[in-house]
Amino acid sequence: MKKENQSSVSEFLLRGLPIRPEQQGVFFTLFLGVYLTTVLGNLLILLLIRLDARLHTPMYFFLSHLALTDVSFSSVTVPKMLINMQTQDQSIPYAGCITQMFFFLFFTGLDDFLLTLMAYDRYVAICHPLHYSTVMGQGLCTLLVTVSWILSCASALCHTLLLTRLSFCADHSIPHFFCDLDALLKLSCSDTSLNELAIFTVGVTCIVLPLVGILISYGRIGATILKVPSTKGICKALSTCSSHLSVVSLYYGTIIGLYFFPSSSTSRDKSTIASVMYTVVTPLLNPFIYSLRNRDMKGALERLLHRAKLLSQ
Repeated sequence: MKKENQSSVSEFLLRGLPIRPEQQGVFFTLFLGVYLTTVLGNLLILLLIRLDARLHTPMYFFLSHLALTDVSFSSVTVPKMLINMQTQDQSIPYAGCITQMFFFLFFTGLDDFLLTLMAYDRYVAICHPLHYSTVMGQGLCTLLVTVSWILSCASALCHTLLLTRLSFCADHSIPHFFCDLDALLKLSCSDTSLNELAIFTVGVTCIVLPLVGILISYGRIGATILKVPSTKGICKALSTCSSHLSVVSLYYGTIIGLYFFPSSSTSRDKSTIASVMYTVVTPLLNPFIYSLRNRDMKGALERLLHRAKLLSQ
């Protein structure tokens, strides 16, 4: 197969979603609605946390960063997908593809770390309530979030730099709706063993270890809840972490199904649809989960609407 140096690669072609041409208009409208709802919903969470002093707690500090991450995460892939669907132009410049991949990996890793921090926050709140305010101080929360941003950036930068050293074959067609790292490696004619080692190493650091941390946190929470004598106490403890547990189950369930059960046993189309679940659907559902299943957020929204009504009179 003919090889081309990476510097001569001017663009890639994104095949997009496995949908028929006559369905493009319907899916364009659907994904545009999903994207706008995702952005507005997560921005509403940011606004409520910013304006309501009752939400100035570690849990909602982490949630505000998660909402910002979800807006950014969706904005990395969905707008380009919508443009391609509308213009029927599947091309993406080489630099644009590499940039998209970097930010996709960056916000994916940041999502993992933030979900872990939120699980740790719930662990401290339920298992060590008397020490919660001391342990989860503002300084520690800021430090944990800062470290999460740095580690996510470092992991994404590692993959990006390793990818730029590869040469690509004549076929520049990516069977996806965004520049996926795995798909790009399959297009390379170079030795990708170092890239695969980095994927394994960084994957353990950014996906497996955070998941283990979440499972340990909820294991401890479960053991503590079982020791609570009253049913009312159990319900109160569960209500404080049910929203977060729903998001974790949805997010990691999709990722595990996609990457731990690879496309050798499932079709490429199914893998693409699974990618839509955690890149498009999960950021959409987060605002609904944290709003509809969280009394604090519903209370903050009611107070905001009441304040806006008074100002309009």
